Amino acid sequence: MDLYAELILDHSKRPHHAGLREPFDAQTYHVNTSCGDEVTLRVRLDHTDSEPVVADVSYDSIGCSISIASASILAEETIGHTVPEALETFEAMRTMLTSRGTDPGDEEIIGDGVALAGVSRYPARVKCALLGWSAFTDALARAGADISAVSHGSDHPEPTTTS
Repeated sequence: MDLYAELILDHSKRPHHAGLREPFDAQTYHVNTSCGDEVTLRVRLDHTDSEPVVADVSYDSIGCSISIASASILAEETIGHTVPEALETFEAMRTMLTSRGTDPGDEEIIGDGVALAGVSRYPARVKCALLGWSAFTDALARAGADISAVSHGSDHPEPTTTS
């Protein structure tokens, strides 16, 4: 088994930051209507610096190993970073995942997210990998963060959301 497959399995079997925690600034619920994967995601922002910082991301995810691993990677790669840095990570992940194999990802930006590069060759699985990220950007917006730098393409799962 290669290193990337091991990373995906590790994140799916032992997801980091899983479980819904309080306090939080916003909560979203998204469903991938293609396969039924679900995620409820909470975000808490720290506004003490000039740029808001992602203080916590917690989630409850039901779905395939790719969906769960991606949510785990999302939490690892965004907590402690400013919102603009977290959005840069999101954009890099989305670019890699929608590249159909032409973008191997930048480990400096997406960390363990590079393990999901192979998903880009399977369009039906891209929505699984992007589900948590879509919920994350939705939660950031609901928490009052400026996400205007994010382009909203058609590659997002059809979300069902709640506050």
